[in-house]
Amino acid sequence: MQNKLALLALSFITALSLNAKDSDLVMATTTSTDNTGLLDAIAPVYKDKTGVELKWVAVGTGQALEMGKNCDADILFVHSPAVEKKFVDDGYGVDRTAVMYNDFILVADKSLADKFKDKDLPEIFKIIKDEKIKFFSRGDKSGTHNKEISVWKKVAGDVPEKESWYNQTGQGMIATINIAAEQKGVTLTDRGTFIKYEDGLKGNSNMEIISQGDESLKNFYSVMAVNTKNCPKADYENAKEFINWIVSDEAQKFIADFKLMGKPLFTPDAGKRIE
Repeated sequence: MQNKLALLALSFITALSLNAKDSDLVMATTTSTDNTGLLDAIAPVYKDKTGVELKWVAVGTGQALEMGKNCDADILFVHSPAVEKKFVDDGYGVDRTAVMYNDFILVADKSLADKFKDKDLPEIFKIIKDEKIKFFSRGDKSGTHNKEISVWKKVAGDVPEKESWYNQTGQGMIATINIAAEQKGVTLTDRGTFIKYEDGLKGNSNMEIISQGDESLKNFYSVMAVNTKNCPKADYENAKEFINWIVSDEAQKFIADFKLMGKPLFTPDAGKRIE
C-alpha cells in the first residue's frame, strides 16, 4: 500500500513538473541592449510582472542568430532586419515583432571633427577613404557591422577591407569606440551605446558625433521566438509571453522613459513597421 501511495505521489509530482511553467527565459541579444543597461532595467520589472527571470547572452546579432539556430536560446532580441528576415524565412524563428529603434551615428576624435563639418554621409566616407583616416569596424557580423558594410557599399561602392587604415576589432561596440578614441579614428555606433560610453566618462569624451540623422542610419530592433520545429525544447510559451509584454503599452512607455544623461536611448516602435 505504501509503495502504491509513493508511486502515486511520484506520478503527481512528475505531472506537476511537466505542466509547470518554466521560471526563466533564455535570450540571445545584441551588445547594445546590454551595454545601454536596458535589459538590466527591464529584467526586474518583467520578473515582478510574470515571475519569469530573464537571462541573456549579449553578442553580435550574427552570433545571436547562430545561438537560435543551435537551440541555445528561447528568444532573440536583435537589430539587423535583412538577416532576421532570412532567419525566419529559413524556419529558425517565428513571431518576429518590431519593438523599438534608435539610429546609427558616425563618431570621431575631436581633432578630426572640422574635416567633416557640414558634410553629408557620402562626402564623409570619401574623405575617410581619400585621406586614409583610421576607421574602426567591429568586423563581427553584428547588426552594427552589417549596417556599416551596407553604408560603405552604398556610398563608396565597396568595403575597403584590405586597406591599412581600415581596422576590424572583432569586439563589441564599447570596446570598438574605446579603440577608435585611443587611436584618434572614426567608427560607426548605435546612438544608445555612444550615450552609455559618454555617461561612463562623465561627458569627458574625446569622441564626438560627425554624422547623424541620415534616413539610411535608422536602427530597428525586433524580438522573435526560436521555432520549436527546429528546437523542440525551446520555451515558446515564455517567449511569446515576453513578446506580448515588450510591445504592451507598459513596456513601450518604459522604453520611452529609459534615459541616460537626460537623453532617450531608444524610441518605442511596436506595431509600426516590420521589414
